[in-house]
Amino acid sequence: MAGIPVFAGAVVAAFAIQWVAFVPAYRLRSERFFDLVGSLTFLSVTWTLFYLASTQDRRAWLLAAMVTLWALRLGAFLVARIRREGTDQRFDPLKERFSAFLMVWTLQGLWVSVTAGAAWAAIGAESPAPLGAWAGAGFVVWAFGLVWEAVADEQKRRFRQDPDNEGRFIQSGLWRWSRHPNYFGEILVWVGVALTAAEALRGRALLTLISPLFV
Repeated sequence: MAGIPVFAGAVVAAFAIQWVAFVPAYRLRSERFFDLVGSLTFLSVTWTLFYLASTQDRRAWLLAAMVTLWALRLGAFLVARIRREGTDQRFDPLKERFSAFLMVWTLQGLWVSVTAGAAWAAIGAESPAPLGAWAGAGFVVWAFGLVWEAVADEQKRRFRQDPDNEGRFIQSGLWRWSRHPNYFGEILVWVGVALTAAEALRGRALLTLISPLFV
């Protein structure tokens, strides 16, 4: 299996995982495992797609590893945060309403599918291409973005641990230069993934290169 059918199956799986997870989440009126499910969706769908692909070339291995390291890092950070804080207040007006809470989970399926789209399309490509300069540049951009995002998240975590900073917004470290340096790192991660995938994409699969716009 390769190409569009495999990619379409990956997208269907991403949505299905969210809808299955929504059932206990709604019954419990809880968002505590929302981020965990998102990260596990990236991991499970990416590696399932990898094993279903007709070939597992070096690009497929590289892209799967890039998605995995990012998902493990961000997932661990978000899960630790929800365990520490107990709740995410952004969900409070949503989790009591069936349609609104279901929409949140559905949008997570869309976010996963679009964000990982370029990686999935390249992993499942019918005609793999050798790694070239674009892949090398993409890996460098991805690595820089991953480190940048991790540093920004850690700086904010430490800032919020200090009781003296309650109600204040961090303006030190990377946050001195931008109000959202973690998002900048996130964008770089997926720009790097798209660049790494680009050489293997043909035809309609090229549309997945818009993935960084939806981070």
